[in-house]
Amino acid sequence: MEDFLDDLYPEITLETEDIIMSLSIKKDYSQIEDFNKRKEEFIKDLHEFVNEFSQTPESDDFIKYFDF
Repeated sequence: MEDFLDDLYPEITLETEDIIMSLSIKKDYSQIEDFNKRKEEFIKDLHEFVNEFSQTPESDDFIKYFDF
């Protein structure tokens, strides 16, 4: 099943000093012809994704992982 998803969606891995995040991109950004607008739309969607995640119980559970 995972191979099937790999063929369907492009993937990107974002890495900083503190976080490595792998994403599968479901949205088809090819419909936006202008490169800068396409990039802007992707970044906007990425921000929305993080903001939505921050409001979920899963984000709370994840942070609780670091409790001692």
